[in-house]
Amino acid sequence: MRRRREAFTTQEIRDLWALWKEGHTLMEIAESLSRPWGSLHAVIRRSGGLKPRERRRSARNLNLAEREEISRGIAGDETIRSIAFRLSRAPSTISREIRRHALDSGDYRALEADSRAWERAERPKLSRLSRNAALRRAVASKLKLDWSPQQISAWLRMSYPDDPSMHVSHETIYRTLYVQARGALRKELVSHLRRQHPQRKPRHRKHAGRGQGQIVGAVSISERPSQIEDRAVPGHWEGDLLAGGMHSHIATLVERKSRYVMLIRLRSRESETVADALARRVKHLPKGLMKSLTWDRGLEMANHQSFSVATDVQVYFCDPRSPWQRGSNENTNGLLRQYFPKRMDLSNITQQQLDRVALKLNTRPRETLNWKTPAEILAASVAMTG
Repeated sequence: MRRRREAFTTQEIRDLWALWKEGHTLMEIAESLSRPWGSLHAVIRRSGGLKPRERRRSARNLNLAEREEISRGIAGDETIRSIAFRLSRAPSTISREIRRHALDSGDYRALEADSRAWERAERPKLSRLSRNAALRRAVASKLKLDWSPQQISAWLRMSYPDDPSMHVSHETIYRTLYVQARGALRKELVSHLRRQHPQRKPRHRKHAGRGQGQIVGAVSISERPSQIEDRAVPGHWEGDLLAGGMHSHIATLVERKSRYVMLIRLRSRESETVADALARRVKHLPKGLMKSLTWDRGLEMANHQSFSVATDVQVYFCDPRSPWQRGSNENTNGLLRQYFPKRMDLSNITQQQLDRVALKLNTRPRETLNWKTPAEILAASVAMTG
């Protein structure tokens, strides 16, 4: 006979979500809690990977101790007003409590009344997006444009500063998308999120980058001028390759000050091919808009000297296994996975398709830019320096 699984205790649920938030895998959590992996997965999946809010009693509601006082008062033939005065409650509160939670026999028992009140409070409540059709349409329209919930939340506050009914937090949007019991936003809209996971995942610590060997004549990032480091002036870029299936790659360039993105189609990752493709694209930029380029230690930039001669752009190289030294580019590559998933053959992607994706990223508001778009920031920077 199959043994029935024991229900999770309140403490086990708390431990589960704490470990999940820290980035532990389900297998690690299962081992820690001595619970089957499948049981944990069912709990995580049910709430879309988002920790449910713990239920709490409102201070305005009667608690068990007060209900026990009501029970004793009734047993002692006290009046409603007398009980209310002793508890510093309104008489109507006491009479309503007795009317709602008395047993069928008419008797009032504190423990049963408290249990009934708790159960009745656990009813489905409509979310803000379910109640407000205009807000729901606004959120859905921006999701279809591949805006993130953070961008949508900020845009709503800026667009409707005097209408709180049109404000919603990014967490509420995530919950509505992932917790399907809410049902306010269609499940298909999840496909417009940056990373199209079936449930929301905690942020895991990224592994260190890969070693790449030696590059002749490489100038270390430690020699890069301080004005590049503090993003004070435009024209300094970060670059890398985004890998796909079938040994295919595209080049990704991000301007440090504005986070403006350029994507470049590559026939291969051979150093001569990469250097030529980058040089051709850079020559189409306004004069002075690319002054430096920071790259990792990938051997695809071994031909960096010919690139510098052709473009007059200085190339700096990050320290080995230090991807955070070109953090804007790392973040952008993560965003690009929404459009170019891992193992996707990138050799079939045209330059026109890459330009359309870049346009989407460049015309979306960014929190780090105070909710302006990269295109706006770059245009303003060029106007100031022009």
